[in-house]
Amino acid sequence: MKHLLSAADLGHDQAVAVLDVAEEMAATQAREIKKLPTLRGKTVVNLFFEDSTRTRISFETAAKRLSADVINFSPKGSSVSKGESLKDTVLTLGAMHTDGIVVRHPASGAPYQIAHSTWTDASVINAGDGTHQHPTQSLLDAMTIRRRLKGGQAGQDLSGLAVMIVGDVLHSRVARSGVDLFTALGAKVTLVAPATLLPVGVEAWPAEVFHDLDRALAEAPPDALMMLRVQRERMSSAGGGFFPSPQEYAREYGLDAPRLAALAPHALVMHPGPMNRGLEITSEAADGARSVIVEQVANGVAVRMAVLYLTLTGAKEPGA
Repeated sequence: MKHLLSAADLGHDQAVAVLDVAEEMAATQAREIKKLPTLRGKTVVNLFFEDSTRTRISFETAAKRLSADVINFSPKGSSVSKGESLKDTVLTLGAMHTDGIVVRHPASGAPYQIAHSTWTDASVINAGDGTHQHPTQSLLDAMTIRRRLKGGQAGQDLSGLAVMIVGDVLHSRVARSGVDLFTALGAKVTLVAPATLLPVGVEAWPAEVFHDLDRALAEAPPDALMMLRVQRERMSSAGGGFFPSPQEYAREYGLDAPRLAALAPHALVMHPGPMNRGLEITSEAADGARSVIVEQVANGVAVRMAVLYLTLTGAKEPGA
């Protein structure tokens, strides 16, 4: 594949194949010498117009483990702060013969625009665009679920599993990507949120929707429970009118001790990070034995190594 712009671009077989390559990459990271020569001579630019810790460092680590040269771009201290357009920024990168561009941008569709423009011939990977998509996050989430609940063997999907996504679905590119990928892999997806934090048209998504978390846990018990961050920076004010107060949100939609106890013994607790501890998730849940949040971060490196390898080398996925 040349680009990875959306989880919706991955069908069942292609998604399984990417996860299989990620498992192969993960196996190399258990070695004493973790670096591979795969992308030696290639240049990858992390073009991040939004703040990020996990995703940016994960992509940087993945590219360096594959021996690529990495350039980290930030609008602060660049010509973007002087008013330079996205087009001119990408044209500049193209003139430097960049091989891969990892894009995080506040505008939904920005990576698609770059990939389908004449500005650059580089492979484009979407690292999060507005409230639209975050495909590598959904892949690392799927890898985590598959490893924990299916053993992680090659060729496996998520069929027979139930994934519940709770919280600020409206502003969440993680939720959109997750619904696309998890359903493509055969999982049943349930969304839980107040009506004010659900997007228009959500009833057309391939997911069951609940407004009551306790009812959802009782009627659609999950094998994996994904708690979403409340994205207050995308709201007009601290609450933005989307919910009455943080205290009420935590009471109605937060993962606390009683809800944690109500989960099945094998159920996983997940969060894409960064967490608002005490709001959508308690420290007890985030740090408990069920939590795979740190594993999600670790698996992110392997997934991003796989995606960089497949896009920048033009390699075909196994079985393609």
